[in-house]
Amino acid sequence: MTRRILLVNGPNLNLLGTREPEVYGTATLADVERITAEAAAPLGFEIRAVQSNHEGVLIDAIHDARGECEGIVINPAGLTHTSVVLRDALTGVSLPFAEVHISDVYAREEFRHHSFLHDVAAVRVIGRGLEGYAEALRELVSLL
Repeated sequence: MTRRILLVNGPNLNLLGTREPEVYGTATLADVERITAEAAAPLGFEIRAVQSNHEGVLIDAIHDARGECEGIVINPAGLTHTSVVLRDALTGVSLPFAEVHISDVYAREEFRHHSFLHDVAAVRVIGRGLEGYAEALRELVSLL
């Protein structure tokens, strides 16, 4: 049986590479997925990746991960600060998850300092750029 981790990227992360490069750099979403997959492979995992600008699509993907994935690496983007239903989906599937943010949200606007996920995430990696995805994946897998 193939071991899988669900990689979830939230709203506007499809614009990586062109959106605010001074904050997020010039790497693309494809780079994020490649880096995460490359970190997963030597650990015996494959990545199932989803990105959407629609909260319900992300929730459906999280629900679908039950029975297919052993954990979730998620960059919820702006939903971090606003979405109770995303939190409920993550806690509802009972899969350990890692919360990732490319930028240091605590060095940015005050509204970005609050996360609805911080107290239920098994792992949090913040402000480490794209390498944060690989770091979060490795930490998550070590908990499985």
